[in-house]
Amino acid sequence: MHLRRLSTRRRACVAGVTATLVAAGLLSGPAASARPAPEPPLTTMSIKSPPGGANARVLIFYGSAAAGEESPVVNAGIETIEKIGLTGPTNQQFAVVATDDASVFTNDTQLSRFNAVVFLTGGGDVLDPEQEAGLEAYMEAGGGFVGVHDAARAEPYSDWFTGLIGARPAASSPTAVQRATVEVGDRRHPATKDLPGQWKRPDKWLNWVKNPSGDVHTVARVRESTYQPGDSKNGWDHPVSWCRDYDGGRSFYTGMGGTVSSYDETEFRTHLRGALLWTSRLAQADCKATINANYKAERLTQPNQPGQNDQIGEPHGLVTAPDGRVLYIGRGGADSSQPVITDWNNPDIGKGKGQIHVYDPKTKKVTLAGALTVFGNKGGGDELTKVEEGLLGIELDPRFEENGWVYLHYTPHSRINRDTRMAERYVSRFTLDLATNKLDLSSEKVLLKWPVQINSCCHAGGGMSWDSKGNLYIATGDTNSSGFTNGYSGNNPEPNYKGVSFADARRTAGNTNNLNGKILRIHPEPDGTYTLPEGNLFTGKETAEGGGKTRGEIYVMGVRNPARIFVDKSTDTLYAGWVGPDASQPSTTWGPAKYDTFAVITKAGNRGWPYCMGNKQPYRDRNLPDPTKPLGWYACDAPKNESPNNDGLVNLPPVTGNNIWYSPQGGAPDFPRDANGVPSYKNEEATYKLPWLKGGGQAAMNGPVYRYDASVAESGQWPAYWDGKWFVGDFYDADQPRNAVVTDPKTHGDGGLPVHSESLKKIVPIGNDGIKNLMDWKFGPDGSLYVLDYGRGFFTSDAKSALWRVTYTGGGPTPAVNQLARKAG
Repeated sequence: MHLRRLSTRRRACVAGVTATLVAAGLLSGPAASARPAPEPPLTTMSIKSPPGGANARVLIFYGSAAAGEESPVVNAGIETIEKIGLTGPTNQQFAVVATDDASVFTNDTQLSRFNAVVFLTGGGDVLDPEQEAGLEAYMEAGGGFVGVHDAARAEPYSDWFTGLIGARPAASSPTAVQRATVEVGDRRHPATKDLPGQWKRPDKWLNWVKNPSGDVHTVARVRESTYQPGDSKNGWDHPVSWCRDYDGGRSFYTGMGGTVSSYDETEFRTHLRGALLWTSRLAQADCKATINANYKAERLTQPNQPGQNDQIGEPHGLVTAPDGRVLYIGRGGADSSQPVITDWNNPDIGKGKGQIHVYDPKTKKVTLAGALTVFGNKGGGDELTKVEEGLLGIELDPRFEENGWVYLHYTPHSRINRDTRMAERYVSRFTLDLATNKLDLSSEKVLLKWPVQINSCCHAGGGMSWDSKGNLYIATGDTNSSGFTNGYSGNNPEPNYKGVSFADARRTAGNTNNLNGKILRIHPEPDGTYTLPEGNLFTGKETAEGGGKTRGEIYVMGVRNPARIFVDKSTDTLYAGWVGPDASQPSTTWGPAKYDTFAVITKAGNRGWPYCMGNKQPYRDRNLPDPTKPLGWYACDAPKNESPNNDGLVNLPPVTGNNIWYSPQGGAPDFPRDANGVPSYKNEEATYKLPWLKGGGQAAMNGPVYRYDASVAESGQWPAYWDGKWFVGDFYDADQPRNAVVTDPKTHGDGGLPVHSESLKKIVPIGNDGIKNLMDWKFGPDGSLYVLDYGRGFFTSDAKSALWRVTYTGGGPTPAVNQLARKAG
């Protein structure tokens, strides 16, 4: 057995350890040059299962196909791992042996004594077939493997070793040492839990021939925008460290450690220590959580029977009950067999049925709980024909198991005025019979109602959510036409019907005295009334500008179409997403292109529409007498509502920047700004701060923040890895987001960008036979993700309209508790 050349001091140290292990029979065996041909057959090796024991030992193999002195990087790596083994808590220490003699892999007695094997090899064909078979047998017996940097170049002709490592470096990977930012996505694995979320460090960054994401569990990625990745770059999803349970054992690989200086870094040593603890069976970790094959997407509902909505209406929202039942709503569009009435002279114009269905996971049956007669069925067409009103939102009372109370956000057909083309929006409480799953329509208590114009479509909003204090959040759209402004700010004051503007969102979203284009916050009371909690944007009693110009229900103003909102009850932080306007390109005259938006909202505020979007990018003002001519740019820090349609305050709260915005050009477009802070809005000057998403056709669908519950016994629960991650998605499934993101609590309330993102498109499957048109998604008490697929048509339901469940099937952390080398201490 050939030991590496070391300094006199370190040679003596390793020699002492080696002498002990030789005496124990660990390093005995013929020299590599004397190794006979593999006889008997390769499959006869018998490795102790699991290898190693409480007297933990790690074998470092640094053999290389290249002749000559070993790399200084290898020297530094061995020294560092030796120090890691000798330091830290006693129950995490281990002995280290380093060798460049591959014959160790043909001696089952030797291999059986090592808890883990580390490859620090410089690459090349370093094992003969018998030796690789020995390493394979070692892994099958439950061994641990750690590969560092150039280890990914070893055994280039072996498919099995490619699987063990996880990926192979591209030949054109950059060779220079560059400083870059590593995004640490796994906050639980011992290799990453103590690292900064954004870890800045120099190294040689490898590109991958085939991206391993989804086949391995990626614990960290390198952000390509922070260095020069070269032509073989992998894009926004560039894994740098990952792990997996492989062939019976545990494999961890890091593409870092390509420089001598890496091993002097405290944080890199922390990274290596955690990898060694897991692979040596000294600690558990979950290395299955982001492997696509560990998730199962199952359609729960069948297509409706002809002429019926027995399974599902036009999908528009869902909520899960504490006992596992799922309640979901249909907006009001009819199936294709039903008539659509668009004539305002007909009393039944737009009349539809907003259905409430209940799925019971115990019986796997669907019950049509009830239906409200809504204004919401005018079919397709232009914005003066179609309508997005109807049954828009659903929530359950915090004491639903006791009282059966269901809150519905809807537009009753009985309250429309065909003459003025106005309607009322209701938030009402109903009672569900918990035994029969039937809704008592006569039990309605109207909590809140307000006027909406219905001459023109669109942007009804609709989502609702509770915080931990019993406050109900209600998302309302700006009920404003997308036309008449060429897809930029909805601020044309001219179009109106009988004096009510339908193309000026300053009348609604930008108006402090109007409940549309807002996220409201109220505290429902048992008698069917509500009170106002402290901390809303207004009290309703402000005396500014003469008084009477605010509504105390407003928590957030300046949102366009917030269809989905979610409050994380563990923090009472509000998460919201809303759909943007229609301009496909930014305009140097009018402002930004359409931005769909997601925001983390920690306090009451103004999110900008129709004055500013994104990270406080302003639009251009327009007003009478000629709205086609641009006026000045809006001031995001001190916006003024000078619309002739405004009956609220002129001086508005300052705009808070948003966390995520995306356009057809890319994610989080930003532009150089002039001395007044106005962006150039020139495509060629744009930078994209969030390269993991873009739009085109786009309709933001905010999702939940996942919270893992260790008390849940169901096997389908998503693992703890996802805890605290925010799910953001889009109705469409091409380049649009379907991601889990991590934000920084120190900055996210002020519009700080997410620090990490990973795609969910292979877990929440896209495509025509998957969940193509994502309408809503929530986790149930069983830890499974429930998802509504809208279907493939608009203003109706079809055979693809469905409720789905996505469950986790990968099992728990490894190694099993009874396989740990030592008891946790």
